[in-house]
Amino acid sequence: MVKKVLIIGGGIGGLSTAIALRRAGIDVDLVEIKTEWKVYHVGIIVQGNFIRAMAALGIADQAVAEGFPYFGVKFQTIHGHPVAEIPGIPMAGPNYPTDLGMGRPALHKILSETALELGTKVRLGVTFTAIQQNETSATVTFTDGTSGEYDLVIGADGVHSKVRSAIFGDEHQPKFTGQGVWRYNIKRPESLDVAVLCVGLEGGKCGAIPLSEDTGYVLLVQAEPGNPHHPEDKLADIFRERLAACTGMMAELRDQITDSSLVIYRPLEALLMPAPWHKGRVLLIGDAAHSTTPHLGQGAAQAVEDGVVLGELLQRDETLQILLDEFMQRRFERCKFIVEGSLQLGEWELNLSPEADPPGLTRKMLGVMAQPI
Repeated sequence: MVKKVLIIGGGIGGLSTAIALRRAGIDVDLVEIKTEWKVYHVGIIVQGNFIRAMAALGIADQAVAEGFPYFGVKFQTIHGHPVAEIPGIPMAGPNYPTDLGMGRPALHKILSETALELGTKVRLGVTFTAIQQNETSATVTFTDGTSGEYDLVIGADGVHSKVRSAIFGDEHQPKFTGQGVWRYNIKRPESLDVAVLCVGLEGGKCGAIPLSEDTGYVLLVQAEPGNPHHPEDKLADIFRERLAACTGMMAELRDQITDSSLVIYRPLEALLMPAPWHKGRVLLIGDAAHSTTPHLGQGAAQAVEDGVVLGELLQRDETLQILLDEFMQRRFERCKFIVEGSLQLGEWELNLSPEADPPGLTRKMLGVMAQPI
């Protein structure tokens, strides 16, 4: 039976897993390489399966209270003409919204404080230097000179995972998709009460998401030929120029993009590790195993679901191999669908096709995500 677990990485997946395992009565050590436990100031968009997973962790009410609950998503042209409106699915039950926009710092605060309150032992500015395994345990040495013995080691250290490289080698690396994502927090207009995605922008799309009563954010996903490095002091100018063709609400929000230091830009990379994501007593979760682009708004949800499933499975008195094999049966195809569906949306944006159907794929995704995890 699993009694003591090490989680390497203190992001959404690592913290969600820590909460789930502590609620299951399992001792959890968590190491995070950052000395300051901070996250980007922009927001994320999540759907019903994320809220359902938050409910399983016992923190859905806090998440909804800190965010902006809404129902569904609107597809428009860049001039505000309606294309499609897709209602959300109430996966967490009738007392919860189908969708939620929230600031990334607000989510981090909820997850980190809950993990600590439940007794997770967290060390910041620390990571591993070596992992040695035998049939009964894994011994991990750390950068602070200490070591520990664990029943299971979980690599939740992101798309450029050091755990993945240490255990599986360097064969599996994220690939640049040809697009980048731009985000900027704005003052929320009253009319922005659901997620709005605007299609028809060359090489991508733009949109706006409500985050709270007062704030929202503007997003742009667009082609980035050659994966360029954009000058940091020009980010706001470039962002506004990319939205120059927009009229209506997007044009008004565009004018709020003024401070380059507050623009968050990153090239989009994706990775799907082949099964299994475990070897011996080490398991990869979240972006370390299945890093997706933001096209379906499911990256955070899949990381949280990993934690929820582990919390259920590791309570059982079975061999670790049986439990990890069941984890893969429950998680692989679901995560594969999200990674591949997100990449498909990106391909449609990069190479305009008469077969492109973003609303249809979004509807299909919601139906798949509504299934039990």
